[in-house]
Amino acid sequence: MSRSRRRTPIVGMTTAESDKPFKVAEHRRERRIVRSAIKAGDDSPTVRLFGNPWASDKDGKQWLGDRHPDLMRK
Repeated sequence: MSRSRRRTPIVGMTTAESDKPFKVAEHRRERRIVRSAIKAGDDSPTVRLFGNPWASDKDGKQWLGDRHPDLMRK
């Protein structure tokens, strides 16, 4: 696979290898708050309160174009 290339020159702007720790923490926070709302008899909070993608370590994507051919390699 020495000649394999990305088809789409889009990569994530990141300081982390993966989004998994962020997603696990946010889903755990959501379940905890929803569980307490159910016990209290309140309405469940909106989904938009949890998992803001701009607050994660990987926030957004960038178009590489022809600027970085070394990042186009797999």
